[in-house]
Amino acid sequence: MSSFAKSRWLPAVSTAFFAASLMGSAQSSTSEFATARPTLESSVPSVSQPTPEAVGDSLMAHRRYQAAIGSYKQSPQISAEVWNKMGIAYQMMFNLQDATRCYQESLRLEPKNVNVLNNLGTVYDSMKQYKQAVKMYHKALKVDAKSALVLKNLGTDLLAQHQYKKGWEVYKQALVVDPQIFDHTSGPRIENPASIQDRGAMNYYMAKGCVRAGKNDRAIEYLRQALNEGFTNAKKIAADQEFAGLRGMAAYDQLIAEQKAQ
Repeated sequence: MSSFAKSRWLPAVSTAFFAASLMGSAQSSTSEFATARPTLESSVPSVSQPTPEAVGDSLMAHRRYQAAIGSYKQSPQISAEVWNKMGIAYQMMFNLQDATRCYQESLRLEPKNVNVLNNLGTVYDSMKQYKQAVKMYHKALKVDAKSALVLKNLGTDLLAQHQYKKGWEVYKQALVVDPQIFDHTSGPRIENPASIQDRGAMNYYMAKGCVRAGKNDRAIEYLRQALNEGFTNAKKIAADQEFAGLRGMAAYDQLIAEQKAQ
């Protein structure tokens, strides 16, 4: 499986397209080499043509999603991996119906593919079909209980449903697996919930996650957004021991002071 397929599907997919060449070793003696008369055919190494999948991967790297889909469709046999890639391309173009169809086709061939289960979950989240999304995430976690990305997406889903305590607990599980999970921005992601209040909740708990990961500057940014969206206030933040490590930082102290002055 290529590095593209193993990535977490993310909206900004980045793949590298490598052309492999074969090198033969000459075993001729010096005299043979001196008298050899290689023809054009033997002296020019043959270069294999890239497969439709490889061309599609290259197009995806340049965010030419529609063209990539056209190339993938030319594959002699569309594998589960290719169906997943087409699903990603459709999702990047916000065509959630066709993205769902492609992910389901991929799962029909490989029912326990964690990446595809996660990807389908993100589509359901985008359509606010949260129960269906949770079902996909739980299926994925049965296969790989330590997938930080799936845990993060599940936590965000729960926050969108106002299950803040459960969402935060799942976030903490994701952080145990990968302390840098909130820095990963590639691959299909759940879009911010529609309401301002929901976005505020997500940013508040993302701030907690960043503090735990030692990303204090990012945490303060998330707190500012949560404050602007009306989810929390300076008094609540100051009382939350999760943010104790931010006290004394100039940016944090300024943020709290600004809020108290309002």
